[in-house]
Amino acid sequence: MIAKDISELELKQKIGKMLIFGFNSLDIKKDDKIYKYISKYNLGGIILFDKFYYDRDKAKNIQNPSQLKKLTSQLQKISKNRLLISIDQEGGKIARLKVKDGFNSTISAKNLVNLGKQKAKQSYSLLSKELQELGINCNFAPLVDLALNKDNKVIYKLDRSYGDNADEVAKFAEIFMNQLKKHKVISCLKHFPGHGSALGDTHEGFVDISDSWSEMELEPYKKLLSKIKMIMTAHVFNKNLDDKYPATLSYKTNTNILRESIGYDGVILSDDLQMKAIESHYTKQEAIKLSINSGVDMLMYCNQLSNDDVLDIINLTYFLVKNGEISINRIEEANKRIDKLLGEI
Repeated sequence: MIAKDISELELKQKIGKMLIFGFNSLDIKKDDKIYKYISKYNLGGIILFDKFYYDRDKAKNIQNPSQLKKLTSQLQKISKNRLLISIDQEGGKIARLKVKDGFNSTISAKNLVNLGKQKAKQSYSLLSKELQELGINCNFAPLVDLALNKDNKVIYKLDRSYGDNADEVAKFAEIFMNQLKKHKVISCLKHFPGHGSALGDTHEGFVDISDSWSEMELEPYKKLLSKIKMIMTAHVFNKNLDDKYPATLSYKTNTNILRESIGYDGVILSDDLQMKAIESHYTKQEAIKLSINSGVDMLMYCNQLSNDDVLDIINLTYFLVKNGEISINRIEEANKRIDKLLGEI
């Protein structure tokens, strides 16, 4: 139930801080919805994309360096708090900042391993410096999934993994994390508890890793524990960890394993809740309730695969808190972690 000393708006602002949203414009005007959501409801963060998912020829948020710098400056000025301005800039094929749009070229994780640690440091220094100069303060990287399934089209075949050796993966991920931190950019490890053994794509539907996942996929998180500020969940299902829910919605995975067994106390971020692995099997209300109660602190709606309105998600979450289905303590706990994270930038 809601505490008597907190107003409806205050609670909705706390819920707003727990959300990262995508939006569809190259600049911001005062009458834009995203302006209102940042200023009134303390939206925690936004995620930037270069193109629309279903129209790859159309620019979404990123056109060129000068436009992007202006956009991030506009966004930050609207927010009363520090706004997380996030992006997927891993390097190689997963790069929202592309050379053809005037940004620096990047190297994939797989290729950097072949080039060595010194080259990785140089490459990640350049990447991190560019993010800082552009006003981007959160990068959904490094990816620490192990390259275990050679048929995996979303990890292995895109050269996103540092390899199948957890020690090597952790070493290269640490190089990336150190450079991001040096340039005041938050790093976010992904995808917990491991997506590297999967065959399917959680963008498209249910993905079961019960027979392929192994405990060594947790090793990079254990090795880097003291440095991690943010972890993104995977929507993969593993009956050996939780026979009912995929990782994003799983208390057994996010609280019992990540928080209690591994000892992590930073921010847990959901992968995009609009992916079919979640949206095709759970209502929005179920996904919100299960993910927050599982230990997830921030919910992400990229607005690439479908469209959600910030206020709708805030109201749904508010209703769940009001009805006692999500505790106010869980909201407060998430906000404390987010505030601590924001203190890093």
